[in-house]
Amino acid sequence: MTFKPIYFIFLLLPLLSYSQTIATVVGIKDGDTIVVLLKDKTQQTLRLAEVDCPESGQAFGKNAKQFTSDAVFGKEITFEETDQDRWGRTIAKVFYDDNLYLSAEIIKAGMGWWYYRYSDDESLGDLEKEAKENKRGLWQDPHAVSPWEFRKKKQEERN
Repeated sequence: MTFKPIYFIFLLLPLLSYSQTIATVVGIKDGDTIVVLLKDKTQQTLRLAEVDCPESGQAFGKNAKQFTSDAVFGKEITFEETDQDRWGRTIAKVFYDDNLYLSAEIIKAGMGWWYYRYSDDESLGDLEKEAKENKRGLWQDPHAVSPWEFRKKKQEERN
């Protein structure tokens, strides 16, 4: 069988779908949601992939937001869009400061949970376990409640 260039193009297609975009962080909505300014001067809201931070009304919610702000506010970042959420926000893997993965840094600092429902990256689970064992951030609270459980409880209270 001879090699045909068309086959090579099909091999590259999966790689092309994860192109990186450069942007500047201009806002922090909460620990896992940022606003970026794109090169064309439009703003885009990014929901961080693979991590879920405490809600603003939840213990450590302000701490998580401050951690994310300290890490990326005003900085140039790169991001890879991975999906859209049900509210139309772009879900993205965000990288900063010489390729640090923001979601991993949040989990490592104990400022968020590995969102295992939407992630296959078990190394993030290892970072969460290490943060928990070392009582970093929200893991200082032995009764820390995940954001998804917190949201579920709030929803039940409304009904």
